[in-house]
Amino acid sequence: MESSHVSALQTKHAGIEAQIREEMNRPSPDTATIQELKRRKLRIKEELAHS
Repeated sequence: MESSHVSALQTKHAGIEAQIREEMNRPSPDTATIQELKRRKLRIKEELAHS
């Protein structure tokens, strides 16, 4: 797989991780939002593992 694609996936993964941390630090975190972000992060991680 192209290294630029892998870099893009790693950047997305890091961005989602930041969004999760931000949501969890809110006074009343939205668990549905956190679950969706974690699912997206896992899909990216799986795609990275197959590259």
